[in-house]
Amino acid sequence: MRGPAISRRKLLAGVGGALLGASAVVALLRTSGYDVPDEIAGALTSLEPWEYVLLQHAARRICAPDRPGDRSIPTADDTNVAGFADSYIRTMSADLRSDLKKLIALVEHLAPLPLGYRARFTKLDAVAQDRVLASLESNDVALLRGGFAGLKSLIFMGYYRDPRTWRMLGYDGPRVGRPVLGW
Repeated sequence: MRGPAISRRKLLAGVGGALLGASAVVALLRTSGYDVPDEIAGALTSLEPWEYVLLQHAARRICAPDRPGDRSIPTADDTNVAGFADSYIRTMSADLRSDLKKLIALVEHLAPLPLGYRARFTKLDAVAQDRVLASLESNDVALLRGGFAGLKSLIFMGYYRDPRTWRMLGYDGPRVGRPVLGW
């Protein structure tokens, strides 16, 4: 004797619900386990803690010094690039902010996959992170290349706004508002 037949609609609804539930669990796992001090996490105005960590890691690679160990070169952490980005992103229009957050998620969760990395970007070592960023920078898809260029610009704005970076460029600072004794 056969049991009651299940309609196609109920079967599809059940499968869809199961996929949605599984996706929620995967999303929760992929956006947890980030080490952000409570004072920073509580002060974020536009980024989630995991987005902040991604920007920290990306900034460390994009602004990596040419002379590692040279203490005269400030790091991306010294200049608080991710903190700057959090403040700057708050000033963006809702559409731009949404697009940037999608790009951040892509870099963190999807960009490593085509290169054979199953871990998220922030769990990769520096060499693998460099490979992921280089793949975005040279991607055949113009939208991804443009997204990388925008991310890089945001990170450079955060890094080079700090007067400690100016000497490396031979820049002695802006003329407007210049202190009498210089910067």
